[in-house]
Amino acid sequence: MNILVINCGSSSLKYQLIDSVTEQVMAKGLCERIRIDGRLKHVPSGRGPVELEAPMPDHTAAVELVLQMLTDPQYGVIGSLDEIGAVGHRIVHGGEKFASSTRITDEVIQAITECNDLAPLHNPANLIGIASCKKLMPQVPMVAVFDTAFHQTMPERAYLYGIPYEYYEKYKIRKYGFHGTSHSFVSKHTAELLGRDVKELRTIVCHLGNGASICAVQNGVSVDTSMGLTPLDGLVMGTRSGTIDPAVIEFIAQKEQRSLSDVMNILNKESGVAGVSGVSSDFRDLETAIDQGNARAKKAMDLFCYRVAQYIGSYTAVMNGVDAIAFTAGVGENNATARAGICQYLGYLGVKLDPERNRVRGEDAVISTDDSRIPVLVVPTNEELAIARETAALVQGQ
Repeated sequence: MNILVINCGSSSLKYQLIDSVTEQVMAKGLCERIRIDGRLKHVPSGRGPVELEAPMPDHTAAVELVLQMLTDPQYGVIGSLDEIGAVGHRIVHGGEKFASSTRITDEVIQAITECNDLAPLHNPANLIGIASCKKLMPQVPMVAVFDTAFHQTMPERAYLYGIPYEYYEKYKIRKYGFHGTSHSFVSKHTAELLGRDVKELRTIVCHLGNGASICAVQNGVSVDTSMGLTPLDGLVMGTRSGTIDPAVIEFIAQKEQRSLSDVMNILNKESGVAGVSGVSSDFRDLETAIDQGNARAKKAMDLFCYRVAQYIGSYTAVMNGVDAIAFTAGVGENNATARAGICQYLGYLGVKLDPERNRVRGEDAVISTDDSRIPVLVVPTNEELAIARETAALVQGQ
């Protein structure tokens, strides 16, 4: 079965067509500048990329163009839309309503809509993607795969906030966590690489990119994670502040004569390693600046590594030990400096990083020494494949 995976943003649309049997990517691409002018980069398997500009007044037009490219005689990979067996949609927030992936129905769409206030920048765009696909492929089964679903196994003590309980009862204000599809995929693949059963492991997954989160996975399920009600909580990230004293918000607003909205924008888009360094949110730029002697860039990198190590220590305590630590996502997979900076704090766990093995970029690898008490791995994430697997399992299982 061929699965079309759709990841719809407010002005963009990422896609992959995956053969669910071989798990090969038949084609992938990105539509950008939707509602502005429209740009498409389409990459069919085994061939070079195709880039073009085309009007995309809305997401339906973008999906229509994607389907045209997939079936194009020159650039396509399938003969007709009949060869698409199902569509898997990435949905950012499922609230408490969804603890697993689900077939999309009118009732499911309504439930996702009710979560819009929890992810106002993401869920409405995800819903637009669903509506566009339903319009163009009304007979094709569709599945919603939620970023938050994997974390619905967290116990109350992990997800409740220390605020009046009525706010949880009335508004469901609690920790939800994100990157769940990635954390699930990486924890399972880590177990495979170690030749172990994921249900017998305590794994800490470090999803480190421009957005970053850490997850404690015990016996195959999430028991805690660093992001909260929104993706702003937790680690210092590319442009997000991560966890801070809440009073900082009022303090900045008063001192700078800024509105609440202004300060929240600062915390989301002007903070993190970009705000501390004054250089960039891109860790490659940070490394270059550090090599050039930029002290603030060094402060930002040190802060990031320190905070990641803090969470690893915290989640080791939560699980009463750890059996494996996995690094994934853009920084986790590719930045040896950050991995080394984090692991320097983990000697108390018996972690020993192998400098030569740590040079690896973007491929499965054990980067700790043979005598390291805890194995440390690089495990590239593959959220699209995880979505395709979930979609195929649901569609074929019914």
